[in-house]
Amino acid sequence: MRTKTFQLDRFFDRRPDREEARALDVSIPGEPLLLLAAALRDQGHGDLVTYSPKVFIPLTVLCRDVCHYCTFAKQPRELSQPYLAESQVLEIARAGEQQGCHEALFTLGDKPELRYRAAREALDQLGFASTAEYLVHTAGLVFDQAGLLPHINAGILDSDEMSALREVSASQGIMLESVSERLTERGGPHYGSPDKRPEVRLANIEQAGRLKIPFTTGILIGIGETRLERIESLLAIRELDDRYGHIQELIIQPFRAKADTLMAAHPPAEDDELDWTIAVARILFGQHMSIQAPPNLSPGAETRLIAAGINDWGGVSPVTLDHVNPEAPWPHIEVLREKTAQAGKTLVPRLPVYPRFIEEPKVWFSSRVSDRVRIRSDSTGLVRTDRWFPGALTEVPDRRGSFPAVTVPGTIGQIRIRVEKGLDLTEAEITRLFLVRGEEFDYACAFADDLRDEVNGSTVTYVVNRNINYTNICHYRCGFCAFSKSSTRKGLRDQPYLLDTGEITRRAAEAWDRGATEVCLQGGIHPDFTGQTYLSICNAIREALPDMHIHAFSPLEIQQGAETLGIGIRELLEALKEAGLSTLPGTAAEILDDEIRQIICPDKINTAQWLEVIETAHALGLPTTATIMFGHVEHPRHWARHLLRIRNLQTISGGFTEFVPLPFVHQEAPLFRRHSARSGPTFRECMLMHAVARIVFHGQISNIQASWTKMGRSGISQLLAAGVNDLGGTLMNESISRAAGTRNGQELPPEDMDELIRQCGRTPIQRTTLYGRPKQDRINCSYGAPQLLPVVAMAPPVSTDNRVPATQS
Repeated sequence: MRTKTFQLDRFFDRRPDREEARALDVSIPGEPLLLLAAALRDQGHGDLVTYSPKVFIPLTVLCRDVCHYCTFAKQPRELSQPYLAESQVLEIARAGEQQGCHEALFTLGDKPELRYRAAREALDQLGFASTAEYLVHTAGLVFDQAGLLPHINAGILDSDEMSALREVSASQGIMLESVSERLTERGGPHYGSPDKRPEVRLANIEQAGRLKIPFTTGILIGIGETRLERIESLLAIRELDDRYGHIQELIIQPFRAKADTLMAAHPPAEDDELDWTIAVARILFGQHMSIQAPPNLSPGAETRLIAAGINDWGGVSPVTLDHVNPEAPWPHIEVLREKTAQAGKTLVPRLPVYPRFIEEPKVWFSSRVSDRVRIRSDSTGLVRTDRWFPGALTEVPDRRGSFPAVTVPGTIGQIRIRVEKGLDLTEAEITRLFLVRGEEFDYACAFADDLRDEVNGSTVTYVVNRNINYTNICHYRCGFCAFSKSSTRKGLRDQPYLLDTGEITRRAAEAWDRGATEVCLQGGIHPDFTGQTYLSICNAIREALPDMHIHAFSPLEIQQGAETLGIGIRELLEALKEAGLSTLPGTAAEILDDEIRQIICPDKINTAQWLEVIETAHALGLPTTATIMFGHVEHPRHWARHLLRIRNLQTISGGFTEFVPLPFVHQEAPLFRRHSARSGPTFRECMLMHAVARIVFHGQISNIQASWTKMGRSGISQLLAAGVNDLGGTLMNESISRAAGTRNGQELPPEDMDELIRQCGRTPIQRTTLYGRPKQDRINCSYGAPQLLPVVAMAPPVSTDNRVPATQS
């Protein structure tokens, strides 16, 4: 006997089993179902609702099936041509690409050549044996020539056909519609349609799972099925997804009657039935499944559908109509955005494949599709929404001097309260901050800037310094590094070079004469270098310029130097401090998570080793900076772990002077050129990295620095409104970012630095490396400085004679 007190709360933490699922068919009040579904959706998807900007390509509207509700399928006599020509397909796709679409939806009838001679003759003229073969060809054309990602909805396909399409598409799909055999009997909507038999469609969905194809499916409601039959249909899909993990989205589509069909007089699905089905689907599949309802089939019901538990609107086209439902126009994106916002959600575009599949590209895509998906996606697996790249001479996508004051309740508001109480944020909370968009993004940036104002006031600091990269010869093979001469590949890289102590000292002295208070020294790990090399450099500079601050040597160089001398890290650092070393740059950190380091720098020091060098330096009174290099293969959870490791060490040692986000510059990076990395972070991600760092490090690290070489002047102006208070150094020379492809110059002299800061309504102040105030004569000397003498970095790398050899003292 079914209980009248059916407890729904238990399904917040687990999915209903089959018996419990079938019991949802009883008369349970609708409101508790909807509330649970909405809570589950929020748990899995936050405040985001997605859609896929697409074009609809009806390759053929001939079909061997005769579904009683369909107006998509036509007879040959109704058509001027059985199939779209290649030129027509490409015209549609290119129009979509120009309008910012990412998806090319290929929808077509099932195997029309098995029913119509006209289809067979047309295929023969085109030079193809089947509709599926022509589909593979045209999808490949769209992929190669229009740049869109095909999504294939071609009905029942065999294994070879699906495998061939997998090579040129990001995803495929077929609607299950229903497992009800009744609907295939005489008088039913699927009578006379062999491809609509439940066992045939389920077998096709299972075949996609075996082939590792991200797959879309769903059910059609209101065609005569019962609620229990809907539940059985959803359970059948769930069982296949549990087995193969390939169902990327679930469509709950309401029947809409069409004129001139056998079901023209059939009543449409009621609104409450659609809401109930969405809610039950969410409860059966849990928080993470993407569940969509087409917005054009329920105009004006957007808020209601979101309340029922959807998190996605499906494909929406600014170019083509919905050929399956031509009477139902797509909503304009801005209208859909407004309707979504009215439900308290933020509308964001996505690719035709979902983020969880993008995280495992080798499993789910062919190599060529994997490369395209990676280029088009951001760190979360959603669409890259701007064409700004670190180091490029392009304006930022959103120019504004401040962020509006908005009130954001919920998780983000709670995070602010925790920070203001001095409580440390968790990995989950930090990750959540990195996911904000829309008003939550504005709120996070404004909060970060409030904290900056509280700690630093209106001043923006910078140091007059010179970068001296003494060699680009390196025996490490970091996949992100275009500076290292571990390859003779031509590109933006310099030729191999190695500076001798005389040239290093000359550059330092020239910098001193131009008002510098710091020299920053780093380079490749030359195979002939030892710890003595680094000691020699410090001794030479200190002897020539006793008042110059030496900021030098990454943790990688320290570890390598200690190993080559056969001494411990502490012993080498003590010797370097004695030789004049004052602080260390916290570079070589990249991402402090060994899962990522194994991909981008497998032969480099690991996370624990980096932290050991830094902690030892701090214990010896050698402060360091902290950095992160982001935007390549990692994800927000890795950023959160990185920040936590920095924060935890700072709690112990207190030795970090500043945090410096370094966006990955992709243009010349080997990892990118091998199609194994994203094209750097988006501008939104850069903004968030600086803002979230300010929030996470509040009370621990006072200074958040932005790299003008990577962010550009327009980027800097935005970051100064999102928690940044420092612009690093004037540099004079900058080799590493330039080698990677940056175009923002090698020096930003004090006059230009001051102007940039004042244009942002802030007060510029020169600083020392340790955030003190330089002597006035140093400041005076930095303005109107003479031009740098030409540098000659090229030198034959064969011999190290007179170039800081390892044995030189």
